[in-house]
Amino acid sequence: MAPDRRTMIIEAATKSFSLFGYKATTMDQVARLANVGKGTIYTFFKNKEELFEEIISKLVKEMIAEAEAVIDKGLPFTENVHRALTRLLAFRSHHQLMIKLVQEEAEMGTLAVSEMLKHVEDEIIAYLRQKIETAIAKGAIPPANTEVISFLLLKMYIALVSDWERNHDPLSSDQIADVMKIFLLREGAK
Repeated sequence: MAPDRRTMIIEAATKSFSLFGYKATTMDQVARLANVGKGTIYTFFKNKEELFEEIISKLVKEMIAEAEAVIDKGLPFTENVHRALTRLLAFRSHHQLMIKLVQEEAEMGTLAVSEMLKHVEDEIIAYLRQKIETAIAKGAIPPANTEVISFLLLKMYIALVSDWERNHDPLSSDQIADVMKIFLLREGAK
C-alpha cells in the first residue's frame, strides 16, 4: 500500500507544481490533491525540496527515454543528435511542469527552480557528452573536448530553433541539421 501512496503523492505534487509553480505549492495542497494526510507525505519525503528533486529526477529520466526512442543506429551520428535534441526540446516545451518552471524562473527567479532547471540542463549535457564520446571512439566525429562540445551543441540548438526565429524566418529541420553537421564535423564551406 505504501508505494501506491508514494506514487499518489508524486503525481499530486507534479500536478500542483505544474499548476501553481514551486513557490506557490504547499504541502497542504499536495496532501489534498493526493487525498492523504500531510504527515503521510513526510513519511516519504522530508520536505518540499526533496519531493521536488524526486519529481525532477523522474522528469529527466523521461526526457532521456524520449531522446533514446528516436535514435536509429542506421543513421549518421549528426542525424541522431538532431533527432534527439528535437525530441528533448519538444518534450521541454510541451511538458506542463517544464513550462511552469521556466515561467517561474523568468518571472520570480525562484532559487530552487533555477537550481532544478540547471540540473535538467546538466543532465541533457551529460547525455549528449556520452553520445559524443561514443561517436569520437567510433571515428564518426573528430576528437574534441566533449563537455564543451555538448554544452555548445545544446545552446546552439536552442538558439537555432527559438532565438533565431525572433528576427529571422524559421530554419528548416534540414538547415538546422546542416549547421550542426558543420559544427560537429568541422566541415566548413570550402
